[in-house]
Amino acid sequence: MILTKQNLATARTLGVAIVVLGLVGCATYKEEFATINSRLDSLDAKVQSAAQSAESANQSAQQANQRLDQLEGRVQQLESAPSRKPRG
Repeated sequence: MILTKQNLATARTLGVAIVVLGLVGCATYKEEFATINSRLDSLDAKVQSAAQSAESANQSAQQANQRLDQLEGRVQQLESAPSRKPRG
């Protein structure tokens, strides 16, 4: 098949159109990736905040357990002490 100037022009136009459409598609993906990255950053911040809250709650629970252990010893001491006779 012999290519004429018109066929070459048509082929060139189609080639340019394909390249342009490809670039437009990349721009769309860039926007989608930016949106996804933004969401991931937001989720990461929430996870870090939740981890800090959990760590703080864990420390508070440990302190409460230590205090309960101290009180339990004192309660056992009071319960095992000889009973007093009431005055009067």
